[in-house]
Amino acid sequence: CRMQERTRTVFQGALSMSTATAASPMALMTAEEYLHRAPRDQPSELIRGRMVVMNPPFSAHGYWCAQITRILGNYVEEHELGRVIGNDGGVVTERDPDTVRGADVAFYSFKKVPRDSIPEGYWPTPELVVEVRSSDDRWPQIYKKVGEYLDAGVVVVCVVDPPTRSLHVLRADQPAQILTEADTFTLPDVLPGFAELVSRIFQ
Repeated sequence: CRMQERTRTVFQGALSMSTATAASPMALMTAEEYLHRAPRDQPSELIRGRMVVMNPPFSAHGYWCAQITRILGNYVEEHELGRVIGNDGGVVTERDPDTVRGADVAFYSFKKVPRDSIPEGYWPTPELVVEVRSSDDRWPQIYKKVGEYLDAGVVVVCVVDPPTRSLHVLRADQPAQILTEADTFTLPDVLPGFAELVSRIFQ
């Protein structure tokens, strides 16, 4: 989730790999172009055709992401439900102009991705996205990103808020659920049977 990271540089075209391949300063990049031209040594997202390079997240951010990936991944693997990805896997949320967000954690059922292979490029829209909020994130920015995911077809978006040790669960056209450490986290519409105390995320 690097929605909490402050933007350092907004590129209006592709990275200048060469004069022949560099995009015009005013050109909008497609998701497919971004896939091949995004910097490999820096976190970035494509926002309405513009590449945005961001600061690397803090170590604690990576810890929370790993916790969630492990909790969800163990359940998904045990029940052979699909695949859980992390490390800011690209999710296309808008087209024309294109937006590609880097999801902290995402779940794809085997209905979305093949059981017997790992597809190249961007996968179809995941059923679940989890983002981790840092203390300097602003909720309006977070909800904007959540809205993009939901509009793109994500069934459930969860926002982990370490400063308050809470979990916000959002679905399209439904009020947000705010769960505390004492609550049980369930996802019946995407992970049938899954149930875990919110407190486990923050251990």
